Amino acid sequence: MATARPRRLEYSEATRQALVDSAVELFTEHGYAGTSLEEIARLARVTKGALYHHFGGKQALFEAAFDAVETSVVSRLGGVLSDAGDQWEATRSGLSAFLEVCLEPSYQRIVVQDGPAVMGWERWRAAEESYTFGVVRAAVAGLIESGEIDPLPIDALARVVFGSLSAGATAIAASSTPKEARADIGACIERVLQGLRTR
Repeated sequence: MATARPRRLEYSEATRQALVDSAVELFTEHGYAGTSLEEIARLARVTKGALYHHFGGKQALFEAAFDAVETSVVSRLGGVLSDAGDQWEATRSGLSAFLEVCLEPSYQRIVVQDGPAVMGWERWRAAEESYTFGVVRAAVAGLIESGEIDPLPIDALARVVFGSLSAGATAIAASSTPKEARADIGACIERVLQGLRTR
């Protein structure tokens, strides 16, 4: 027989989620430097004390917002990669989906622009690898195992592709014409992949 979850636990989880959702919204709109903990608590409709009960400070809350954005991205990309037909088309669809993500304000501001400055380069890069790199490596491994591309070392090739996508995300976020930058970067990355394809 299933036991009911304590109401206090449910309230605590709901409070934490409201704080993270509010942080994502405000960090996206105003950036890390332009957002205060008071504003986040107000939007989440909780006290500042409740905020500090869940998060040690502004950086901890930013990292939770970063995790929320990245978790959503990885989930969506995983769905695209598993839904599309053959391995080649699945990878192309995943690439297109990632570049569309790069146009989203929350990804641009929290992950690409503020992430390295707030978290520090090494921690930010490690976080990126724990999320996006795994998706890229799985896609590259699938292409090699299915015979779609030449059998190069998986980890090395995944790092090359990941580096290209990371640089592309930065270029899109910094561009005054992000949709054009997304199209240009997508065309270049696809051309590189086509060059690896077995004939």
